[in-house]
Amino acid sequence: MRAMPIALRLHAPMALPCDPNCSIIRDAVVDVDAEGRILYCGPRVDAPARPADARVRECSGILLPGLVNSHAHSPMTLLRGMGADLPLLPWLQDVIWPAESRLRPADIRAGMELGCVEMLRAGVTTSAEMYFGGESVVEGVLAVGSRVVLASAVIDTPALSAFGTWQDMVDGLSGWIDADGLRFGPGERVELAYGPHSAYTLPPEALETIGGAARQRGALVHTHVAETLQEDVAQREEFGSVPALLEKVGLLGGRVLAAHGVHLSDDDIALFARRGVGVAHCPGSNAKLASGTARLVDLLAAGVAVGLGTDGPSANDDLDLWEEIQLAGLFARTVTGEATALSADAALLAATRGGADAIHRDDIGALEPGRWADVVHLDVDNPAFATGLDAPDEQVLANVVWAAGSRCVRDVWVAGEEVLHDREPTRVDRRRVQAAARTAAAHVRD
Repeated sequence: MRAMPIALRLHAPMALPCDPNCSIIRDAVVDVDAEGRILYCGPRVDAPARPADARVRECSGILLPGLVNSHAHSPMTLLRGMGADLPLLPWLQDVIWPAESRLRPADIRAGMELGCVEMLRAGVTTSAEMYFGGESVVEGVLAVGSRVVLASAVIDTPALSAFGTWQDMVDGLSGWIDADGLRFGPGERVELAYGPHSAYTLPPEALETIGGAARQRGALVHTHVAETLQEDVAQREEFGSVPALLEKVGLLGGRVLAAHGVHLSDDDIALFARRGVGVAHCPGSNAKLASGTARLVDLLAAGVAVGLGTDGPSANDDLDLWEEIQLAGLFARTVTGEATALSADAALLAATRGGADAIHRDDIGALEPGRWADVVHLDVDNPAFATGLDAPDEQVLANVVWAAGSRCVRDVWVAGEEVLHDREPTRVDRRRVQAAARTAAAHVRD
């Protein structure tokens, strides 16, 4: 098959391709083809010849892959600040689910558009979402131009009965996948997945049904697991643990992403490793809701693919994955008492390559040939980089992880298309998106 020519060349003083060694490339080039995939990432001196009609973009800072938010409920931007001082279960049952029952399709789209804009401004190009109203979520994503792995929520609770029974939810998603395929949209921006909320909000037969439907279609299953000690007491008493329950009903036989995984035993971690289950570590949300913190070091040591997630923007309360990078490192060091527990490069990889691995994707999360050109440009005209890019590699990487943050995100490309320029989205007007979300939020509160 004939290689496609270069359509876009990004040139910068430095690139962090987020390969397994977390290398640093100086005087770097990223070449992109017309379909939006990466052709080359490496030193300019070794770059292939550029066609005369290829576009060239000179970037003044650092290029790195778009961050992967491995667990989010982004339309909940509309619910930000509600029940802010409650633990998880009262927060869900008394505040959030009643509010969500009032959401209209237009509200969900407005909340998702705002979430996408917020994430792009933080360098997040892909989010693994679990939410209702999947069509509205997709509309919001495609409008802004980001990328989503959408796990349509499946739940069995009277508070959300307006969305149908769990069987209705499963059948609707299966029909959608059968009609449109697992991935669609320009640059395959949308992937559909199954989103069983949790073992404590669904009967075992629902989990078994979902596991079978997902395996039949090669789809991801994205579910909450062991977030708090209070949520799954009955399941632990009967099955030993939620992972053991998921194994018993056959849900772990395919592509699975477990969100949170705060309260996992050694046996649970070993089971996840053996079954290839990915984990979305959400340190900010887990701390805010006093749920605890996942055993990140043990998960990584066992070979479990771990990504980072923000959780919902009403639980966190933002979608800034740079904060999760720092919190993951800080909590790992605090819990273990070891300053080397999670290095800067390991923390960065968890938000990029690790996030892609956790959601079972090998086409995003790194600047490598064949992957989608989801690229972030960090501006180094900032106090975080006052020592300059001529500093030793280790120091530059430390500054990226510990000092830079989302304030340094300047430009973002998804599938080779610039969707954020000078911190403003290119496809939508940010102020219009904010105004629409404000109107939607007022409806939910009324």
